Amino acid sequence: MKSKQAAAPPAYGGAKHDPHGPLITQLARDALAIVLAGGRGSRLGPLTDWRAKPAVPFGGKFRIIDFTLSNCVNSGIRRIGICTQYKAQSLIRHVQRGWSFLDGRFGEFVELLPAQQRVTVDWYKGTADAIYQNLDILRRHAPRYVLILAGDHVYKMNYAQLLAEHVSREADISIGCVEVPLSTATQYGVMTVNAASHVVGFDEKPARPKPALGRRDVALASMGIYVFNASFLYEELIRDAADPHSSHDFGKDLIPHLIDRGSKVFAHRFADSCVNMVEGKPYWRDVGTIDAFWEANLDLTHITPELNLYDEEWPVWTYQEQLPPAKFVFEEPQRSGAAFDSLVSGGCIVSGSLLRRSLLFSNVHVHSYCTIEDSVILPDVEVHRHVTLKKCVVDRYCTLPEGFTAGIDPAQDRKRFAVTDRGVTLITPELLGNAIHHLR
Repeated sequence: MKSKQAAAPPAYGGAKHDPHGPLITQLARDALAIVLAGGRGSRLGPLTDWRAKPAVPFGGKFRIIDFTLSNCVNSGIRRIGICTQYKAQSLIRHVQRGWSFLDGRFGEFVELLPAQQRVTVDWYKGTADAIYQNLDILRRHAPRYVLILAGDHVYKMNYAQLLAEHVSREADISIGCVEVPLSTATQYGVMTVNAASHVVGFDEKPARPKPALGRRDVALASMGIYVFNASFLYEELIRDAADPHSSHDFGKDLIPHLIDRGSKVFAHRFADSCVNMVEGKPYWRDVGTIDAFWEANLDLTHITPELNLYDEEWPVWTYQEQLPPAKFVFEEPQRSGAAFDSLVSGGCIVSGSLLRRSLLFSNVHVHSYCTIEDSVILPDVEVHRHVTLKKCVVDRYCTLPEGFTAGIDPAQDRKRFAVTDRGVTLITPELLGNAIHHLR
């Protein structure tokens, strides 16, 4: 029988002590977080055919949404709503199993907020509309501050520090931002700020992003993280909902309107609240493409990865299956079970095969005489004998037949599977089934 969770986090904050004092702890208790987790993540292609992007597995045993939820808990924010919409069953099941430890007797909760058409007959039409359609729930919990978060990014952040800065500035809204190269800034909302961090411009996915103040090579990108004073947020959501010309999105509509009318909109730099920076660099990843997903997972196999999963002060919480330790068997000249520069999760068996620079999620069974290099294997995959994989992502529940090869001949792989511009081959059960059918 599988248990829901190995252990629950401390009552407030994941750290062993509170370095910020009672004031910042009270700010966290006065806040309610809404996680926007309804997006499909279409750039991940077939990997999100049957699950929302926040539910995609990451890092050997986690889901992408676990990072945002862990940031909430570790920051002392224990009132959390999760807006779901696109193919949410996998996400709902994960949240129910792994995040049920919050205790309603102390006003703690994680509530799932599907698009229930509570206010209109529409599904969530945009990020702002998703919050608007749950206004009655927000008002019932009566927070002083509402923290709005994206559920599809990988990072460690202390939201309590963001709240403290928001209050000290007497801001109407604070927006989390991170520096990104100009070449990739077209994928984000790009902010223009003055020397006092006041936001004076906001362009959603601009064709020609403006560089950050005093820089030529980077832009300030919105992280999809917003802090509002609750009463101010309610007023603006009602106004935006009544605007027939609005697409009801924070980045496209609500934030530009607030800037134009002179509201106190401030930028919060991620470096000021990032946890576990390596060499002074804040870690934040939008794993929204197969290439980015593959690269971010394989980064964890490095000697000193930029993302620290071994941190006891700011742990990443998740649904923890009770699985046996990983096992490696056989030590023969041509049949040795071994892994180099790799991560292998619980429940895995590597039987007389070789892994290099790869990551195996839970319950992956690799039979003998296989070679797996630079690959990410998601949970519950069966790899039969004499399989060769190089630079692959293998989705959950795949069964690779004996003698199967992928990642060696990109031209051949493109006929059977999804191959990215960087040459990463994505294998899903559906694509694999079609490929095997055509071979017969």
